[in-house]
Parts: sequence; structure tokens; C-alpha cells
Amino acid sequence: MNHARHIPVPPPSPTLTINPVILPVPDRGQPLELRITAPVIGDNLPIILLSHGHGPSLYIPSKDGYGPLVDFYAAHGFVVIQPTHANAKVAGLPADAPGAPFFWQSRVQDMKRILDQLAVIEDQFPALAGRLDRNRIAVIGHSLGGQTAGMLLGARLTDTKDPTAQNVTMIEPRITAGVLLAAPGKGGDSLSNFARENYTVLNPDFAHLTTQTLVVAGDADDNPHLTPRGADWHTDPYHHSPGADALLTLKGGKHGLGGIAGYDAKETDDEDPDRLAITQRMTLAYLRSALYPGDPSWADACAALAKHADTHARVTRKKA
Repeated sequence: MNHARHIPVPPPSPTLTINPVILPVPDRGQPLELRITAPVIGDNLPIILLSHGHGPSLYIPSKDGYGPLVDFYAAHGFVVIQPTHANAKVAGLPADAPGAPFFWQSRVQDMKRILDQLAVIEDQFPALAGRLDRNRIAVIGHSLGGQTAGMLLGARLTDTKDPTAQNVTMIEPRITAGVLLAAPGKGGDSLSNFARENYTVLNPDFAHLTTQTLVVAGDADDNPHLTPRGADWHTDPYHHSPGADALLTLKGGKHGLGGIAGYDAKETDDEDPDRLAITQRMTLAYLRSALYPGDPSWADACAALAKHADTHARVTRKKA
């Protein structure tokens, strides 16, 4: 890492991990498994719910993935809660279960159930007792997790093959900020023929995404399997929603955004220490300023990026 080190972040602190955390969910088909990573010290800690993607590995798309993000956020003051969604290859539901392959409704419900049971989690684990700030909750999602996060932030969805799933809204008012990492864009003609036929839930409506949101996309994230539009597809949540007020574009970035999914992981098609560090530092700064009005972290990070690392990324912001 060379250029990204100039983007300011607070000093890191030691962290602890609680794993596994099992939440009984009678109507889910199996319990909800979580990993929680938190600073060792500190109170009134803000919370990040992290939604994994639908990648090729066995464990990265589960509570056990995304170490480069989780470790970083926790070391810099956040409690990070990772569910294993039903689409996970391990501890998920069978591929022929209702809702497969993406289980989009179940994924959103997972996050709501976590928030419903924060008090239960605190009671079970003394290391967290009394330390969570329930008024400062953010959601981050990568790839398919970006769709999950987007719905919690207000995006609506239509499953074109399910007459009961038209313009579904599942916004979560307890979440007040979000980050979408390489999230799916618009549906319809923006999808490939294969995606229109097989991934009929990739039809979001971003007009109702009203919660403050940062969109992160790589300008080389081209996936013709899903869309003929190229990397620009992943910027749709920024261009078509009122809540997404900033877009971080990673130059040369692909779907791995420098390596967020795991250390030396096959999900990462663009491993690069600077690109990863920019993703870490810029998203952290955005959430700090979004959750703590008046905090200058985002403005300071944007200035540092423009001065020291503009060959790697750029920020686009909507006018107030």
C-alpha cells in the first residue's frame, strides 16, 4: 500500500470475535448463524450489518468471509455482525428450497431479525453487554449482498416470475446509513438474456432508496453473464436513487474491489493493496460522517484521495 496510506483513519485497536452466534428462527428452516467482531474496549459502539455475496467459494459467502473489511471496521470502532444467509454453500438452505437460488426475501429478513434480537445477543455475550449503540446502525452489502442492503435502505424489488412479489418494499428505519459494494443495477433491458430468464429477482426500483448511501463500483467490473452494459451497470443505485449521495469509482477495479471478500481469495479478480485500502478507508470515513453528523472524516478522506490517490479512484457527489 503506497498512495492509500494518506487517507486518514483513526489508530486501530484490538478486536475480539464471537463465533458462532446462533439465533433460533422457527420459520426459517434452520437457525441463523452469525459472526460478531468488535473492539475490545469502548462503549456506545456503532453497528455494521454486513451482507455477503453469492460467490464461488464455500465459506467466503457466509459469516466466515470478508475478513479484510470486517477486521478493518472493527479495529476502527465498529461492531460488525455477519449473518450466513440462506444462499450460502455452507450452513445455507438446499438449492431446491423455496426462494432459491438467491433467497432475496430471507436475506433481508435475516438482517431485521438480528436487529430484533440485539438485546438477546448482548445478554448472551458479556463482552458486548451494554456496549452497542442502537441509534447508529449501518448496512453494507457486496454483490448480491448489495441488493439485500439496498432493500433495507429503501430500494424496492419485483420478481418478474412471482405475481406476489411486485414492487416489494422492505425498508428498515433502524438503519440510517449504507454502503453498496458492486451491487446489481437495473433490471429489464439492462439484464442479459440469461439473467432475465434465470435471475428474475434482479429487477430493483431505486426511486425509493432514500437512506443516505455510498455506492462503490469498479470501472472494469464487466460481467456479460448478468448485463450487456458493462461496469456502468453497478453505478445505477447512485444515478437512480435520491438517497445515494456519493459514488466511489475504483479505477481498474473489478468485482473484488481490490480484495474485500477474503485474503488471497479466488473471488478477488483484481487484488491490489491500494485498491483494497481505498475501499476500506473511504467506506469507513463515509459511515463515520453519516452516523455522526458534523464528523469531518468523509470530507477529509475525499480531499486526501484527490490529492494523493487520484490515479486509483475518484468520488462523485450529488449537489445538495
